[in-house]
Amino acid sequence: MAGAVTEVQSPGDLVAALESTGYLADEGLATTAFLAIRMGRPLFCEGEPGTGKTSLATALVEALGLPLVRLQCHEGIDASQALYDWDFPRQLLHLRTLEAASGGALDADTAERSLYTERYLLARPLLAALTGAPCVLLVDEIDRADDEFEALLLQVLDENAVTVPELGEIRAAVPPLVVLTSNRTREVHDALKRRCLYHWVEHPGLDREIAILRRRLPEIDARLASQVAHAVQALRGYDLLKPPGVAESLDWARALHELDRDVLDAATAAATLGAVLKYREDFERAMRAGLDRVLAG
Repeated sequence: MAGAVTEVQSPGDLVAALESTGYLADEGLATTAFLAIRMGRPLFCEGEPGTGKTSLATALVEALGLPLVRLQCHEGIDASQALYDWDFPRQLLHLRTLEAASGGALDADTAERSLYTERYLLARPLLAALTGAPCVLLVDEIDRADDEFEALLLQVLDENAVTVPELGEIRAAVPPLVVLTSNRTREVHDALKRRCLYHWVEHPGLDREIAILRRRLPEIDARLASQVAHAVQALRGYDLLKPPGVAESLDWARALHELDRDVLDAATAAATLGAVLKYREDFERAMRAGLDRVLAG
């Protein structure tokens, strides 16, 4: 990985590299990410949905010129989905071919050895990251997995290796840059967090949110970007089930642009609020608060 990041010699360099991809990182996040790169430690990003945790990983991929391997966690994820599996249909076809070629005189031990080779090994994300490094391994929403999977992940991160009983140990020549994200739907165990460098990702402040809107959507008017950012910042101050993230800010600004609106007024906000609020209760709460008040920030 050193060859891919030689130009990133400081957190400031990383800020500039990320900015070139359209990701505007604050100093704290850039410093933690820089240290994760230089120290070879996983980066654990925790925060509310929509704060840009996953986007950071994809921005690092572009900024550092590395491939991305993504593992999307979910309830019930297991080792075969994360590490490796065997290509059983191809193995069965191979076995039938051997039987036909041997005329019924197939040696069982020889056949078994020919079935369990790298030719029939399906590398899932964790193994793919170890064999494909240098790369960025994104373990997304680790809080949705269970305790057993956390233990498996911790072992892989500690050893940077996987043991396949039929083949032996497969070890990464260069450890991948690992980015873990969590929306904190449950607490991740301390053992995993201790292995990582940790950063709580906040929603951006007003000035940075305006800058993000202007950078990602240069076609929108500066005044409109400011109005959207002020309104979204105000909405986050209410007790919402799902406070809007940067993705919702971008969607709202893009929706207004598609409607040829250059001013966000109460009527336009009411018609397009579904771009930024995703629950009926949140919509009603915003309406009760008064959209004029929301737009005033």
